[in-house]
Amino acid sequence: MYKYDLEERTAKFGEEIIEFAKKIPQSYITVPLITQLIKSATSVGANYCEADDACSKKDFVNKIFICKKESRESKHWLRMVIKAVDTLKEEAARHLNEARELNLIFASIIIKCKNNDKVEH
Repeated sequence: MYKYDLEERTAKFGEEIIEFAKKIPQSYITVPLITQLIKSATSVGANYCEADDACSKKDFVNKIFICKKESRESKHWLRMVIKAVDTLKEEAARHLNEARELNLIFASIIIKCKNNDKVEH
């Protein structure tokens, strides 16, 4: 049976955002967007690693909730980049889609935990 590797996917998301951020032209508008985007996108994977090593179900759910929040925040900053840098709209939209998918995955994990289903991570 295939084991889905969410740790790898969240790390790849952070890495791809770092590479994407390097393409954003720096200006007084974009520098704060770049900073916030990198912080939120890389935080998704870092918090997932913490969730994977959680010492209790409560700790696990808390870290997954942070992953959900950070992926949602990443969506916001990507939307702002799309507005600020029209030439990167297509690439930003791909990253925005990945942030949406990650957000939905984390929301699903939280629901399963609250319903006391077995959660594999």
